Amino acid sequence: MPTLDAQRRRALPARDFAGPDRSYPVNDTNHARLAKAMAAKYAPPAERAKIDAKANAELRK
Repeated sequence: MPTLDAQRRRALPARDFAGPDRSYPVNDTNHARLAKAMAAKYAPPAERAKIDAKANAELRK
């Protein structure tokens, strides 16, 4: 997995993010797993469901 530095993160399309304001990138399986873990810890329940759904879609690929 290449490092997702600021330049690469800015280059990602909006569809590669699960949270609001381009938060929780899910551009690959590792980031999808991390998004689920971070959402479980920090996201409000309403956002968590959306983040989990988007991350699960990436993990099923």
